[in-house]
Amino acid sequence: MSERKVLNKYYPPDFDPSKIPRMKLPKNRQYTVRIMAPFNMKCKTCGEYIYKGKKFNARKEDAENEDYLGIRIYRFYIKCTRCLQEISFKTDPQNTDYEIEEGATRNFMALKLAQEQEKREEDAEKEEEATNPMKLLENRTQQSKQEIELMESLEELRDLNRRQGNVDFDSMLLKYNPAELKEQIKRMQEEEDENTIKSLMGIKRKIDENEDEELVESEDNTAKSIIKNAITSTTQPSVKKKVSKLNLLNLVKVNNVTSTNKTKESGNSLSLIGNYSSSDDSN
Repeated sequence: MSERKVLNKYYPPDFDPSKIPRMKLPKNRQYTVRIMAPFNMKCKTCGEYIYKGKKFNARKEDAENEDYLGIRIYRFYIKCTRCLQEISFKTDPQNTDYEIEEGATRNFMALKLAQEQEKREEDAEKEEEATNPMKLLENRTQQSKQEIELMESLEELRDLNRRQGNVDFDSMLLKYNPAELKEQIKRMQEEEDENTIKSLMGIKRKIDENEDEELVESEDNTAKSIIKNAITSTTQPSVKKKVSKLNLLNLVKVNNVTSTNKTKESGNSLSLIGNYSSSDDSN
């Protein structure tokens, strides 16, 4: 089987291309091309709006005896989608645009016309300045006055900025910006919470340290008491013996004191009796 899409064709050895008859085509032949509408337009017959970018099967031809700096100008023919009225427009290489010719009106032409009018006025002013030196002098003096006024206004603005240099515009804007104010309040609350948590953690650590110190002291006290009890338990019998000996000595001393006191009292009583008897005898 032969290929469906053949790239190489067979030419017989006796093939002579000069014998092929040439087709006589017209000089300005029209070609069918696929084109999109280059601008928004409105049909004059039915009033249908044709928007920019709508696709058409258009006929293209060269505009006879029309060019711009050697660039060809092409003309296109399309049909209205509603009434099949023929609409023609051509290229405009001078303005890099398209120009409507027949069958429709272009929308939003006011802006384009205003731009064209402004361009014409600028060109006329330039020509007048080139030909009329007095007009050029007037324009220059007017420009210098405008520059002086601008410089004065700039100086005034600088002075005003220097006066208002100490004003904190950020704080003023924060007052009237509730979202940023809420964020600032949220940040302050978070900072306060962190500070309180840190302070509570510090207090807890101090309490834990004090408890640890108390536990250590209590352990030391218990150890000391145990040692004292052990020492007292070992030394208690000897102490008891010493105490008993001391008590016996004290008793002996007490007995001796009581006996001496009794002898003194008896001597005193006898002296009193003797004194009483001597006094009676004298009487």
